[in-house]
Amino acid sequence: MEKFTTLTGVAAPLPIINVDTDMIIPKQYLKTIKRTGLGTALFSEMRYNEDGSENPDFVLNKPAYRKAKIIVAGDNFGCGSSREHAPWALLDYGIRCVISTSFADIFYNNCFKNGILPIVVSPEQLELLMDDAQRGSNATITVDLESQTISGPDGGTIRFDIDPARKHVLLEGLDDIAGTLKHNAEIAGFEQRVHAARPWI
Repeated sequence: MEKFTTLTGVAAPLPIINVDTDMIIPKQYLKTIKRTGLGTALFSEMRYNEDGSENPDFVLNKPAYRKAKIIVAGDNFGCGSSREHAPWALLDYGIRCVISTSFADIFYNNCFKNGILPIVVSPEQLELLMDDAQRGSNATITVDLESQTISGPDGGTIRFDIDPARKHVLLEGLDDIAGTLKHNAEIAGFEQRVHAARPWI
């Protein structure tokens, strides 16, 4: 998993509340178990018209936001079903950070497991960041995970909270397996002790 340290990029404004996982990646794309290739389907029901052409009114189709790395979203982002394809699609598109006032628990946890940083801010802070995002490609935002800050184009800084264990996972680029393997020596020692104490197992 790619490490997350500092991210500077365009932030796409998505001022919609209750963006659920079916909006992020509709059900017809859930047949695959590959983590790649889902970026083209991200927000597909909003991004594309019925004939498959792009909807020019959707934010990610606008020239200023085509290479967005951050999404500034309305309340309760990632609600709905527990599909892990949602963070896969965001990551495959190039989104490494989502900022909102609240997230659905399962989606929030899945983000950390896939190298995406979900940041919870206050409604007042979200309003400021949404204003920054609506300025387009001339206004980039910098997210610094080590210092837990978001810096806007005008030099203003917002601090955010994050669980230390989750912060460590992103800074080190550790998925669940890699995190477990860091404790290989302890695991091997435990197995040896169990085998010595209970050789019949």
